[in-house]
Amino acid sequence: MEKALKQQPSTCIRICLFGPESSGKSTLSRKLSQHYTAPLVPEYAREYLQDLWEREQKICRPKDLLPIAAGQMKLENQAVQVAKKLIICDTDLLTTKVYSEAYYQGWCPPLLSKYALENRYDLYLLTYIDTPWTQDDLRDRPERREEMFSYFKAALDDNNRPYVLLKGGVEERMKMAIQSINNLNF
Repeated sequence: MEKALKQQPSTCIRICLFGPESSGKSTLSRKLSQHYTAPLVPEYAREYLQDLWEREQKICRPKDLLPIAAGQMKLENQAVQVAKKLIICDTDLLTTKVYSEAYYQGWCPPLLSKYALENRYDLYLLTYIDTPWTQDDLRDRPERREEMFSYFKAALDDNNRPYVLLKGGVEERMKMAIQSINNLNF
């Protein structure tokens, strides 16, 4: 399992969208991928958990965290193999770690925690909660958006991750994201 959670080496720039549910990450990641003609690494947890919900009407359980992390890294490692300069990641293992700790009273599988902290991204785009809440089968904390946002921001601050806070509408966020990515001089 350890190998499945590790990033493959690459010289491409890794951009990660980061923030709580329903904060615009997927929309922005798709638009950035199109803008840069760069591979998009989708959120594996969404696919995995939607399937779990449809099959068993169950939400994420602790035993699901490592398979979700392995699936996410498989998608990312495939993307870096075809990337020319840049990949756009809708999420990362640090996101899974934040959710694990928020939902399971501070607990996170040690292996997930290890690679969430070891894997690196050139820039995180932290999405603020000023977007409308969109309900679906998997989202469950509309009343705790501020609390969840603070967990995400603290994870970046506590682990010295480079990030830019994105607020406003899609166009405003895109402008700030593009400017920040272009500043990486890739």
